[in-house]
This record gives sequence, structure tokens and C-alpha cells, in this order.
Amino acid sequence: MENVKKERGGMIVSMHADGATCGRPAWIGKRLTCVCFKRKGVYEGICFNITPKQATNFSFFPNLCKFLVFDSFVSKLQEERLNRLRHRMKVYFDGSRPDHQEALRALWSATYPGKELHGLISDQWKEMGWQGRDPSTDFRGAGFISLENLLFFAKTFSTSFQCLLKKQGGNRSAWEYPFAVAGVNITFMIMQMLDLDALKPRTFIRSVFLQMLSENEWAFDLLYCVAFVVMDKQWLEKNATYMEFNEVLKSTRTQLERELLMDDVLRIEDMPSYTLLC
Repeated sequence: MENVKKERGGMIVSMHADGATCGRPAWIGKRLTCVCFKRKGVYEGICFNITPKQATNFSFFPNLCKFLVFDSFVSKLQEERLNRLRHRMKVYFDGSRPDHQEALRALWSATYPGKELHGLISDQWKEMGWQGRDPSTDFRGAGFISLENLLFFAKTFSTSFQCLLKKQGGNRSAWEYPFAVAGVNITFMIMQMLDLDALKPRTFIRSVFLQMLSENEWAFDLLYCVAFVVMDKQWLEKNATYMEFNEVLKSTRTQLERELLMDDVLRIEDMPSYTLLC
């Protein structure tokens, strides 16, 4: 059978029938197809064995291409940005550190412009959706990066941030989710979804995100903002209450994964739900 060549997303895909080879010393098992990938003018080809069912599932190819190319060729820039992001993820919130205290004050100022904060331990923090007078106790799950994410959201998409904070959109529940604590949980969910601490790639999602990180060092923070508005949208659509928050968070993750794996999504800004931000 002749080889079949297709061009997908700037990549040449060669399919060889059962028992055929592409010139590489690879064994082709029974009922497997050899699929070779070569990004035009940049990389050498990569061969991958798949089943006939996968070979006929064309939605499989864009994701496979992303997985093979994005994580098989990690650039120096990608590696540097990934290491910086990993470092951010490992920093615990420390209420005794001046820079962490300043970040908390900056979050208050961005959230309530012109309103005086009486102290880093105050009942005022409950207005933002922290569980108690001391917000530092709520950072234990996701660390300092969860505070950075909230601050980035407040400064970059202030209209969306304020709308979610004040629960202005849609038919709200009588028992709403606490805004700030929800933000910490979203950070933790994204960290789990991207699996960035793994030494080797285990998911398509991580591979796609690494490419996005090379395009924009703030990809994680942008994804966080998208996740927050998606979560609130899911919350409203499900008419959820606080006891259903974890279920809403799971459906949010599913929606994010679906959008990240779309063939035409190469940046966070390309995600359909990015348009929800303002």
C-alpha cells in the first residue's frame, strides 16, 4: 500500500501501512501503523506507532502532534520559564516575609481601591472571601503563587475580577462560594492539571501548555484568569451551591482541557473562554 502524506498545522504526517517501515530501525507490530511527523524546516522526523482505530480518528492527530513536538524539543527558553514557574509553585506563603506582606496589601488595594486596610489580620478580609481574619491560613494548599494569581487577575482584568468578587452576574445562589478561597482552589486545580512537577511528560495538556509558556511567560496566570471565569459560568449554569463547589471545579477542569486540546488553540488567548474576560 502506498504511503499517505497529510499536512496538519505546518507538520508533514506520513502514514505507512502494516508491515511497512519509514527507513528507521523500528519494529512494526501486528495491526499497527507507523506514523511519522516532521515539522517543516525545523525538526527531524519522529515516528510513532498507533492502532488502526487511532489512525482513522483524525481528531487524534492534532493532539498527538502537539504532544510529540512540544515536549520532544524543549527549547532553552521553555526550560528557563518552566523552571521559574516550578520555583513559584514551591514557594510557601510566609506571613513574616515583608514581600509576602506587601503582596497581601497590594491585593487589598487592587480589590478595594481607596479603602483603608486596618491590618494584615482583620475581619475585613472576610469581605473578600477568606475563611477568617488571617488570610495566610488559606494559602497552605497552593502557596504564594495563589496570591500572585489573585493579584494578577485583579490588575489585568479588573472588570471581570470585580464582577466575580461582587457576584454581579446571573442568578446567584443564596449560599455562594467564597471568592478568595475559590481562587486558591483554582490555582491548586491548575497545578494538578498541568502536572508540571513531573520529570517526563505524561499528558497532552502539559505538552500544549509548555508551548504556550514559550509564547508568554504569564501563560499560567492567564490560564488562571480563564479558569476563574469558566468556573463561575459553570456555577451559574448548574445553579450550584457551596456544597457542590468541588463538582463545579471538576467540570471546569474538563472544559479547560477540552479547549487546550483544540487544534487552533496555540496560546491562552486563543481559548474560546478567553473572550469571557474583560
